[in-house]
Amino acid sequence: MKNLVIIPTYNEYINSKIIYNKIRKRNSKIDILFIDDKSPDKTYMVVKKLQQLDSKLFLIIRKKKLGIGSAHKKGFLWARRKKYKSVITIDSDLSHDPNLINKMILMNERFPIIITGRFLLRNTLDQWPIIRKFITITRHNVIKFLFSIPYDTSGAFRCYNFNKINFNDLLLASDNGYSFFWQSLIILYKKGYKIKELPMIQPIRINGESKISIRDIYTAFFKLIFFYITKKIKKFY
Repeated sequence: MKNLVIIPTYNEYINSKIIYNKIRKRNSKIDILFIDDKSPDKTYMVVKKLQQLDSKLFLIIRKKKLGIGSAHKKGFLWARRKKYKSVITIDSDLSHDPNLINKMILMNERFPIIITGRFLLRNTLDQWPIIRKFITITRHNVIKFLFSIPYDTSGAFRCYNFNKINFNDLLLASDNGYSFFWQSLIILYKKGYKIKELPMIQPIRINGESKISIRDIYTAFFKLIFFYITKKIKKFY
């Protein structure tokens, strides 16, 4: 059965080649799909050059920036059409450790969903600025309290077994931005899927700039409270 890594990109001209090489060094057989939102820095041109030497590398170029959650949904739909079994999603900013990919695929036989957690070990966010660390920890604790979910819900580094998940459940999260991650994991958890969480140290970005703005942070918290107050989650039980 085929396995796929999905990598959404936007202005990752330098990091796209680095993350590709890191993944390929550890797994020469896995397929890789970049989904680029027409990056102004022409990230997609880097991927096109890499494609000339790698028949297992694929690229989707979208017309404009449509959101990272939307990119994941697009990747899921593409993976289903191509009949992949294990589908891994990973950020392109080098904050996720590709060394975990092979382990995720092996564990995906037992667990339909594998995620990475930043709160299983101490000091996993030591490199982060204090403000960002505070926001991330606060969000984690709020979600944990409101929805009684024990996992780190906002991380994008995950592995899904398409043979053990109802595909429509992967698309139930309505948000197309960063809130997609906590929305989708809450839904999958409430649906009763077995989830395995692996500890991961997450370093800060070295190249390029973070795509998360102050506005995104405030909006995400408002979406979280709205999601809880309106009881949207109830229809997914």
